Amino acid sequence: MDGLDEIRKKKMMELTKRMSEPSIQYPDKPVEVTDSTVDASVAQYPLFILDCWAQWCGPCRTVAPTIEELAKEMSGKVVFGKLNVDDNMETANKYRISAIPTMLVFKGGKLADKIIGAYPKDALRTKIQIYL
Repeated sequence: MDGLDEIRKKKMMELTKRMSEPSIQYPDKPVEVTDSTVDASVAQYPLFILDCWAQWCGPCRTVAPTIEELAKEMSGKVVFGKLNVDDNMETANKYRISAIPTMLVFKGGKLADKIIGAYPKDALRTKIQIYL
């Protein structure tokens, strides 16, 4: 077996392994999350950012378009979720959300960080990229 055959064999094994792994579908926009779906959403994706917001919150409405843009730009790496804290008090209490907007960063199903406040797009991207 020459070097080329070995490379082909190695590549074929890598491809076979990759095809047998379950594929994760990464949405390119934030997904709506509720008290009853938050645990499943967090467990489903390796990196999940949960935007905790409320309709009456001005800064929350200000940062919403930024989150939409980042969801598109970072699709395939990060999934963003949106949780209305007024409608989902159980989750808000569980994670002790005392100010909004708050973004909960989950890596590998575990809470890794809380990002509190309405950050500009570049600053928010930088904070998230730490977890990639």
